[in-house]
Amino acid sequence: MFATDDTIVAIATPPGRGAIGVVRLSGTDAARVATAILDRRRPLEPRHASLAHVVRRGGAPRAIDTVVVTWFPTPASYTGDDVVEISAHGSPVLLAEIVDAAVAAGARRARPGEFTLRAFLNGRVDLVQAEAVADLIDAVTPAQARQAFDQLEGTLTRAIVAIGDALFDVIARLEASVDFPDEGYHFVGAREAAETIEGISRRVDDLLAHAAAGRLIREGAHGVIVGRANTGKSTLFNRLLGTERAIVTAHAGTTRDLLTERTDVFGVPVTLVDTAGLRAVVEDVEREGVARARRAGAVADVAIVVLDRSVPLEESDRELLERTVSGPRVVVVNKCDLPAAWTREAIGVDDALDVSLVTGAGADAIRPAIFRALTARESLRETSALSNARHIERLHEASEALSVAAARAAESTPEEFVLVDLQRARVALEEVTGQRTPEDVLEHIFERFCIGK
Repeated sequence: MFATDDTIVAIATPPGRGAIGVVRLSGTDAARVATAILDRRRPLEPRHASLAHVVRRGGAPRAIDTVVVTWFPTPASYTGDDVVEISAHGSPVLLAEIVDAAVAAGARRARPGEFTLRAFLNGRVDLVQAEAVADLIDAVTPAQARQAFDQLEGTLTRAIVAIGDALFDVIARLEASVDFPDEGYHFVGAREAAETIEGISRRVDDLLAHAAAGRLIREGAHGVIVGRANTGKSTLFNRLLGTERAIVTAHAGTTRDLLTERTDVFGVPVTLVDTAGLRAVVEDVEREGVARARRAGAVADVAIVVLDRSVPLEESDRELLERTVSGPRVVVVNKCDLPAAWTREAIGVDDALDVSLVTGAGADAIRPAIFRALTARESLRETSALSNARHIERLHEASEALSVAAARAAESTPEEFVLVDLQRARVALEEVTGQRTPEDVLEHIFERFCIGK
């Protein structure tokens, strides 16, 4: 696991060039290390931006860059330790030199997530908030950013802490009853205990009720565009992306491999996959493209089936409709601007969309249909408090344990047995917020962070 008693350094801004780049130091020697690489004679003032030069020591000292330095003394800093942030010009070469100078002065290069881990260990954030930091950085849609920020602000933490407090109260009363068996004291009756536990269980279930939507926003979905060759799949792919990403020609078989791009579908990040047209082929390259299209369609969160209304239906069209009927899908009947070779009754899909991807007629209905197929709702007016798979799994464990405990309490089972299940629920809740979380779980969580955060 990470060491926490030394001083770490890393570039805190994204890779690449920019107007400003930030190098962050954190640890007991952060101010000393910063002073060692600066040409300032006066000590740094807490929470004051100071102009200075970073100097490379060893041999003849030379200035690396003109910088602005800010010192945040413990405990009122991001990590809870002393933190120094050096704002320099955003050249990767200059920033790397500043990091090298700090390492030469006694700092250690930070590992991914190490700054936020120290914030967690020092009580500046809980585990839910720490994970929300990574989610906020990774956000690619406004809905993702809003959901992550709500968790960073403590929305989910407060809900879980309130549930935990109610659970602790009933545990304390049951344990008190166990502690005084000879006196016959019962600090809570069986019926009251069962009703209280059921109430707590309902609060957990309320959080879980919208977990699927929250997880969809956080993790996104895969939408695979499938259909026969030359039905307009690549044209649809380009229209949904708002850019000419896929090559479109009248020649069948233009798309031979999977093209993948991400788009925002009303707050849900959807990775769209344009596939090769499904047809009998002889050429090896196109045959492999068709095979990949079939595999991609099999694992898609939503299948976007494109049919050509201007030509007769083929058996492959019917097979594709049959293969996708059991999962979320959107059926797009393209080329409605041309004479129809078949009617809607021929495919037996009442909610198929009649469109012309060339003229744009009906195309505005495709994106809402994809959203409904994924979410089974018209909009995501409010972000879910619950979105992380780890949190959802722990809360399901808590819900199960509470259900068992409530049933046992209702049957007047001895308090000791009810307490076993209540303690199991309590452990699950505390693992969400990090009050008790195995070290390997912490390491797994923080290793996905970027370096410098």
